[in-house]
Amino acid sequence: MQHRDDILRLIVGAHALTRVVSLETRNDAPAAQWRTLALLRDHGPQRVGDLATRSRVTQPGMTRLVAQLAEAGFVERTSDAADSRATVVSATAEGLAALDEWMRVLSGALAPHFADLDADDWAAIARVADIIAARTGAETLELAR
Repeated sequence: MQHRDDILRLIVGAHALTRVVSLETRNDAPAAQWRTLALLRDHGPQRVGDLATRSRVTQPGMTRLVAQLAEAGFVERTSDAADSRATVVSATAEGLAALDEWMRVLSGALAPHFADLDADDWAAIARVADIIAARTGAETLELAR
């Protein structure tokens, strides 16, 4: 098997984990909500267009999602100081707390699927997670324990 096939297996596996946790938690919130809050946490306030680009959704789609998040109290919208026609979005304390709670729920839902792993398996998972984070620029996930 070629190296790129192993990377593809990681991607497919990550999507499978997402489906498993979605079914087990029965969370109705769209994944885009959590992804958007994580982007705001990791990259700070952003213009709607930049947020849409980072999230790989259309600007109208992001505008709708931001409106839903604002209604829930998870984000705040302000005018861009450099261009009053543009909107800057930032996560609220409530939004970040909801994201932290969702991460705890995810972790708890997945834990039983990995409970039988030994120390070597956990070391391998930690190493792969570090490599992926380094190659993708993903922030290190800090969860409240």
